[in-house]
Amino acid sequence: MSSRVAIVGCGRIGQKRSKALSDARLVVCADQDISRAKALAEPFSNVAATSDVEEVLRRKDVDIVIVATTNDVLTKISLQAIRAGKHVLVEKPGARSSEELKELIAAAEKTNVKIRVGFNHRYHPALQKANELVQAGELGELMFVRGRYGHGGRLGYEKEWRADPKLSGGGELIDQGVHLIDLARWFLGDFTKVSGFAHTYFWKMPVDDNGFMLLQTPAQQVAFLHVSCTEWKNLFSFEIYGKKAKLSIEGLGGSYGAEKLFFYKMLPEMGPPETTKWEFPEGDNSWNTEFAEFLEDIRLSRAPAASLRDACEALAIVEKIEKESGYDYHT
Repeated sequence: MSSRVAIVGCGRIGQKRSKALSDARLVVCADQDISRAKALAEPFSNVAATSDVEEVLRRKDVDIVIVATTNDVLTKISLQAIRAGKHVLVEKPGARSSEELKELIAAAEKTNVKIRVGFNHRYHPALQKANELVQAGELGELMFVRGRYGHGGRLGYEKEWRADPKLSGGGELIDQGVHLIDLARWFLGDFTKVSGFAHTYFWKMPVDDNGFMLLQTPAQQVAFLHVSCTEWKNLFSFEIYGKKAKLSIEGLGGSYGAEKLFFYKMLPEMGPPETTKWEFPEGDNSWNTEFAEFLEDIRLSRAPAASLRDACEALAIVEKIEKESGYDYHT
């Protein structure tokens, strides 16, 4: 029998999740705005809509809960779902702070349910191919990564929930920043030295709109990362440098431009590298690939690759840079 899914939070991300359930079946949608829950449920057959999360968690026909709410209730609802014996996919960042997430980690350790954090960028085809090449040793020993990720906002952006630290827990660093941090950790491992700067340059809001990070591993590998919501033209760029070759990922599809991967292989005589290029015109299938892997995690009873610890490490980096930059969202 296919797994049965509840989506809690029926905004833009909840809508994306509803279209990317692999072999699972949606059975109920929940949102504090019942009209949004009904709108998400309507295209599907026999899918209930409710504004009562407790009702969702009481249902015996729900195996997996996708938590796609604002950041302030991600941990609360995930905790309730875990205690109700449901598997959980909680959207990044998983919480407003690493301290909030520790409660969730403690609860997860006492149960057999699986919890995955929605770091879907790992599942973009260009990044999957890049990881395959790195794991195969094609780049040799890794030296550093460089990443840029940004968008341009929209009219009224400073009045949306992400601009309210009580709801979001921070600004651009906790929004797009955790994606870049997660990717950098995926390739290089844990960072033990963290420095950076966050600032609000443009938007009239109490959270940062740009974040700059310099992260270092014990082996002195470095991630140099910049996230911005003053990019104006949406941008994703992620480069991985090894002693034998370099990988460059550009675009995420849609408004971020076509997704491409370039492999620059050093020749014995050095000089211009041998270049291989892959293009992925099929669009963003990362959500489906990620959720299919989660279903396999549950079936095999294995630990999900994108874990609560990964989210906690990313949030700890964000918080250190925020604090050094004069932002204190968590007091």
